[in-house]
Amino acid sequence: MKDLVEAMESEDATGADLAALPVPEHYRGAVLRAEEQEMFEGVALRDRTPADSVHIQDVPTPEPGAGEVLVAVMAGAVNYNTVWSALFSPVPTFSFLERYARTGGLAARHDQPYHVIGSDLAGVVLRTGPGVRRWQPGDRVVAHCLSVELESSDGHNDSMLDPEQRIWGFETNYGGLAELALVKANQLMPKAEHLSWEEAASPGLVNSTAYRQLVTRNGAGMKQGDNVLIWGAAGGLGSYATQLALAGGATPVCVVSSPQKAAICRAMGAELIIDRSEEGYRFWKDEHTQDPREWRRLGSRIRELTGGEDPDIVFEHPGRETFGASVYVARRGGTVVTCASTSGHIHEYDNRYLWMSLKRIVGSHFANYREAWEANRLIAKGRIHPTLSRSYPLDQVGLAVQSMHRNEHHGKIGVLCLAPEPGLGVRDPGLRVVHHRALNRFRTETPTPTGDERI
Repeated sequence: MKDLVEAMESEDATGADLAALPVPEHYRGAVLRAEEQEMFEGVALRDRTPADSVHIQDVPTPEPGAGEVLVAVMAGAVNYNTVWSALFSPVPTFSFLERYARTGGLAARHDQPYHVIGSDLAGVVLRTGPGVRRWQPGDRVVAHCLSVELESSDGHNDSMLDPEQRIWGFETNYGGLAELALVKANQLMPKAEHLSWEEAASPGLVNSTAYRQLVTRNGAGMKQGDNVLIWGAAGGLGSYATQLALAGGATPVCVVSSPQKAAICRAMGAELIIDRSEEGYRFWKDEHTQDPREWRRLGSRIRELTGGEDPDIVFEHPGRETFGASVYVARRGGTVVTCASTSGHIHEYDNRYLWMSLKRIVGSHFANYREAWEANRLIAKGRIHPTLSRSYPLDQVGLAVQSMHRNEHHGKIGVLCLAPEPGLGVRDPGLRVVHHRALNRFRTETPTPTGDERI
């Protein structure tokens, strides 16, 4: 791998030079093992330890088939789907691999006794399969994690509606937390050249998800002047929603869980902040009973900040803990747009506040290729910035996943795969200088624990 890394970092190396290098028969990856998928049986989710379930081991290198690309991964990133994978919750991901393999053809390779996880990467194209024309060895790329077959007409207006839509590295094998990764050609996008490898790897999934959820007609369709309530506004997903709201002329109302995260939102340019740790909101009296008085208190606080206006859009992703409050505080005719459910996927809300006030709930899941390309274009132009707080070496992926599980992070967590050290991969230092302050807004040497609260 040393020759490969040196060639990728050399500005003199050509695509032909990379194509001439031998591909290793095996590579190191962060894997889950099928034999261990019941290891947390009977253990509460909050007490499960991803550091015990994620392993670094050698796996055989797959040959790229028709329409596929083998990428040398310089850096990856951790997402909540990585956490779910490592917790074997809500179901072990091996069931996804088995189901995919049953579709036949190249998919059959994905059913293995190991699962190489990870849904983000930045790296260099190493090999291309038959029929790939847009990408060549030596291209510096990031990956969009939507894997689609597009054999059904349902996916041709919006590929997220393809019946065979899957999240690469979560519902497929050969993901991005590894030295090599197998992707489809229609997952790739150009790397932003003012960013380091680890910075470029970190936005992919969350930036695209936030873009579809908030900006496009498939989500909330945000417009200038909208008030947008953003839960977890300094987190991996919320930090991009906050930036998109500011860049699009909307007003974010940022909900965070610590003074440190409030400071991050202010550094991004947000002015309206609700710190839950300081203001003490508790939306549930007990495990089974919500407290509408807390919904009303939150609504009053939002109107106090906005000059009497309710949110036009509520950017929802915590789920069970906050969903009742989200439906309540949205303005008459407003939109609650939801993806994920990090605090629980069984939601409860008072439907009177939905139907009688003509509100909408919109489900949003990741992004199609066009939406991801548009979101990546904003990154490449320096309009939206990575929210990377810390990077771990590949050998410590388990600890990185555990840090996210315990909410000891803000922004995104990166992983150095083939990159020997942070800060490599920058080829547009001029643009980087312009955005230096924004790029360093989230940086910390060590994660700062903030307790068990996830919102």
